[in-house]
Amino acid sequence: MALRIDILTLFPEMFGPVLASSIVGRAATAGLVEVHLTNIRDFARDKYRKVDDAPFGGGPGMVMMVEPLVAALEPLEGTHRVLLTPAGPPLTQATLDRWAGLAALTLVCGRYEGVDERVAQHFIEEEASLGDFVLAGGEAAALAVVEGVARLLPGALGNPESAGLESFRDGLLEEPLYTRPADFRGWRVPEVLLSGDHARVAAWRREQRLRRTRERRPDLLPPGFAEGGPGV
Repeated sequence: MALRIDILTLFPEMFGPVLASSIVGRAATAGLVEVHLTNIRDFARDKYRKVDDAPFGGGPGMVMMVEPLVAALEPLEGTHRVLLTPAGPPLTQATLDRWAGLAALTLVCGRYEGVDERVAQHFIEEEASLGDFVLAGGEAAALAVVEGVARLLPGALGNPESAGLESFRDGLLEEPLYTRPADFRGWRVPEVLLSGDHARVAAWRREQRLRRTRERRPDLLPPGFAEGGPGV
């Protein structure tokens, strides 16, 4: 059965080309994922399709109103509802792995200064962000989630082993990668990769993954490894 992903947004036109392209498009064509777009403005209660209002207590900007969002969310039963907001915890590979195992996922794209807190408290199971920065809305995050989840579905990738060998799979970044030609302007591919010795290649890759992670993302390593400890 295909994974159903519903996206609630004020800008559904932002999604079409990306959803029809690359891995996401192929996964949809193969029946692995179904993405449904909902325009939150369709649930506004006035003729102007108003979905935002000034915050109680004053302050700059506008807030997405509770009524249109709830009206859009309530028909979506049996789904895991995620609010995409800078206030959410950063998205991780482990989170995408978990969501890829769901039957239905709903992504709510925040806008303006944020969403009425009553939506988050009573109609959302989880919040997520792309990181410690602010965008105009959650649409870019929703696209990242759809691609990140779709590529994990069985049959989405040409080589099913690919997803298991990527960065963050074992807490490490991916090793340096090379392809033809073996010599480009005097910059040669490491000889071990041309040796045909699979054990040496595996050991080199492990060493490089540890080294790269220690240099670039020491926060991913357990104590001792970040200082060049065992195995590095």
